[in-house]
Amino acid sequence: MTVLVVAGVLVSQGAYAAINSTRPSNGNSPMFAIPSNSFIKAVHSQGKGYSFMHQSSGSSKGLRSPNLGDKTSNQNVLLTLNTGSLETIHLINEDTTNSKHNLNLDEFNVHTRDLGYFESQSIIFIADKAGTFKVYFNIHPEMTGTIVVRDPTQVP
Repeated sequence: MTVLVVAGVLVSQGAYAAINSTRPSNGNSPMFAIPSNSFIKAVHSQGKGYSFMHQSSGSSKGLRSPNLGDKTSNQNVLLTLNTGSLETIHLINEDTTNSKHNLNLDEFNVHTRDLGYFESQSIIFIADKAGTFKVYFNIHPEMTGTIVVRDPTQVP
C-alpha cells in the first residue's frame, strides 16, 4: 500500500511539473503549442570582449562555430517577432572566462538566473504586445539588445 501511495505522489508531482513547464513566463495557464526558438550564446573572445551569437528558429547547431566573425556575434541582440506568437529564448553561457551571464526582458517577464560557465536556461513567453523592447544583461551592461514585436496584420 505504501508503495502505491509513493508512486501516486511521484506521478502527480511529475504531471504537475510537466504541465507547469508549458506555462509562459507572462501567462497564467499552460500553452500546448510549439514555440519558436531563439538561441543566444554568451561568449568572450580576445580583442572583442563579451559578446554573443544568436540564431532564431531551428537548433543551436549553427552556434557551434568557433569563428566569431561579424556576421554572427555582437553586443546587441536583435530579434523580430510577431504579436501573439509563443516564443522560447534559450540562453547558453559558453564564456570560458568563467563569467556569469543573464538575460532580462521586463515587458514579458523574461528573467534568467545568473548562469555559470556551460549552463543554460530556456524561458517561454507570449509576444502579446507590439512594440520595441529593451533586452538587458545585469552582469554585463555593455551587452544589450532589442526585441521588435510587430503586428503582422498592420502594414508597415
